[in-house]
Amino acid sequence: MYVYDQYDQAIVDQRVEQFRDQTRRYLAGELTEEQFLPLRLQNGLYVQRLAPMLRIAVPYGLLNTRQARMLAKVSRDYDKGYLHVSTRQNFQLNWPELADVPDILADLASVEMHAIQTSGNCIRNTTTDQFAGVAADELEDPRPYCELIRQWSTLHPEFAFLPRKFKIAVCATAEDRAAIHAHDIGLELVRNDAGEVGFKVLAGGGLGRTPVIGSVVCEWLEKKHLLTYLEAILRVYNQHGRRDNKYKARIKILVKAMGVDAFREAVEAEWAPIKDGANTLTGEAIAHAQSFFTTPEYTSYTDSVETLTNQSANDPIFANWVKRNTCEHRVPGYRAVTISLKPTGIAPGDITAEQLEAIADLADRFSFGELRTTHQQNIVLADVPSSELYTLWQALQKQGLATANIGYLTDMICCPGGDFCSLANAKSIPVAEAIQARFDDLDYLYDLGPIELNISGCMNACGHHHIGHIGILGVDKKGQEFYQVCLGGSQSKDASIGKILGPSFGREDMPDVVGKVLDTYVELRTEEETFLDTYQRVGIDPFKERVYAKPAA
Repeated sequence: MYVYDQYDQAIVDQRVEQFRDQTRRYLAGELTEEQFLPLRLQNGLYVQRLAPMLRIAVPYGLLNTRQARMLAKVSRDYDKGYLHVSTRQNFQLNWPELADVPDILADLASVEMHAIQTSGNCIRNTTTDQFAGVAADELEDPRPYCELIRQWSTLHPEFAFLPRKFKIAVCATAEDRAAIHAHDIGLELVRNDAGEVGFKVLAGGGLGRTPVIGSVVCEWLEKKHLLTYLEAILRVYNQHGRRDNKYKARIKILVKAMGVDAFREAVEAEWAPIKDGANTLTGEAIAHAQSFFTTPEYTSYTDSVETLTNQSANDPIFANWVKRNTCEHRVPGYRAVTISLKPTGIAPGDITAEQLEAIADLADRFSFGELRTTHQQNIVLADVPSSELYTLWQALQKQGLATANIGYLTDMICCPGGDFCSLANAKSIPVAEAIQARFDDLDYLYDLGPIELNISGCMNACGHHHIGHIGILGVDKKGQEFYQVCLGGSQSKDASIGKILGPSFGREDMPDVVGKVLDTYVELRTEEETFLDTYQRVGIDPFKERVYAKPAA
């Protein structure tokens, strides 16, 4: 992983002291709320419904165990002893005191962490596949390019005050695990006809009030032009994006208004004079970025398959966890493990300080001292020897972290909602907990197959409800909380926006509504179909008829 040099550390340390003085001045009444607002946002600090919220950057979801332990310490010392994993692979503290935030940032800076550009109208944390570098279906490790984007975009003076926030995602696999079609810019590593690896570039994707699937603006881009082409896109957006209406300020609105062909022409015109300029990536620059993502000293295991087979045969519960929560690794004898942060009764994505410290110990012991956060609000240990999985699983059981539900209904994405967020129209967490409790039979979930359930508390769509197979959106009706359901969304390469089922429902109705949707699917599916397959075949009408059917007299 990337390691700070003296310049990186100096920048972060200076930002901490700058914000310490800004906070002092605000608390002393020398800065107004209006003056302090952009200053705190530039340091990842929000004022939520009940307390401030601090969003901590985890570049492309990768951190070491020293950083994990500092996060646990900070949550214990300055918060309520737990953290929340966001869909941008960052960590959030939900209860810090404003006066303590500079001290928190100083502690984070001591382990090469910060909260810069985790909020505000700037380029946010670049995300990627949680299995980058170890995925068996990977064309090339995308993390060095994420790091190059991070370095280029951090405190970029030209893009510090964009019309609206800006998000970039990168993938390099046959299966898109980074949701690139739902981002302002999506990048996919692909081969051209000559066999060279470059980037397919999408722009204008996004969720929120106007969900849009991104459009291809460049079918194949040479690697060396990555940053200059991104700069051209950002310049077009910065110049022409709307600033008069924040609801129409995202790049997706600009691309739609201009049309993708006209937008592409504008980008090409902006790109022409800078195409071979100072930000052109040399082979040495790319190699330097790649050098930070070294291959661990893997051991050659000769009996790992036999050991795992025997352990699985002797313990079917363990075997089930291996099947659901681990996946193939590019190196024989290893597997990547996803640790579910979705046990029943716990807010999805929440983890206690003690659990995070335990995972750090396990990462040191089994996964070369690294761990990863995921877009799905879970944690990954990417390099676990197959022969050690049983020992790891036993340790996770003791921490309440061995729920075998990855990819299934209760492995849901859920924003903090009205329990915390001042923007939310409705609470998300109680709906998630009610659905978890209703569908806690794992055998039933496995029979249903993979289902992505996403919950958002407002139209900002932090829970990505538009691209869930089943999406739930909290809405306000005359001061009352209701929930709208959409079906058929997808974040994969055949990305789609879900369709609204119909009128909204009360909170107490949501488990029954989801149950009727699932019953309809079970009745209509063929033997090999997933939920999304069935929906795409039969459409929304059978689900609508079942959910809104009036009870027999």
